[in-house]
Formats: sequence, C-alpha cells, structure tokens
Amino acid sequence: MYFQSLEKLINLGDGYRRQFRIDHLSLLLVQDEGERYLFESHCPHREHPLDNAAIIGGMLECPLHRYRFDLGSGELLQATELPCRGLRVYSLVYEGNEVGVMLPA
Repeated sequence: MYFQSLEKLINLGDGYRRQFRIDHLSLLLVQDEGERYLFESHCPHREHPLDNAAIIGGMLECPLHRYRFDLGSGELLQATELPCRGLRVYSLVYEGNEVGVMLPA
C-alpha cells in the first residue's frame, strides 16, 4: 500500500469538490458541513458523473436519475429505476498538512 496525496488541508472548505484520476480509479473528494468524503466519481447505476451531484442531509443525489447514496457508507438509499450496488467509498488518510488515500502498490 502507498499513500497518494490528494489535497492540502488549507485548500479544503465546505463546498469543495475535485475529481482525481489515479491509475484505473476516478475519485471525487468533497467537503460538506465540515466532513470530508472520498468516493467513486460516477454513479454505479448508469455511470453518470457525480461532480455536480446534490448533497442533501448526508446523502449524495445523482443528478441523472435521482439515486441517493449515504455519503459515509455509500449505501444505496433510494433508487428510481432498478436498484444498483452502493457507491464505493474510500477512507481518507491524513499525513502532515495533506489528505490522501492509501492505494495498493
């Protein structure tokens, strides 16, 4: 496993959103109400980008079909068509003044 830095802590604040491409992964880092989350950047239902998804009360809502996922666990909370798997979430790791993720070598 290795640490992949994503952002300096000083750059984070509520409303922050940034997509990262690392190897085969496409990740989205967001901060909402003081909490930071890292998850896959496309909806598992139809692969729609989530960079403009609404965040409502701890839920992420896909703008295409309004699927809702729990921000912390990625659990699918609401499906408007056929159910899909949950959103993949990743644990954030803090090193010094940076936030990142541990990835397999």
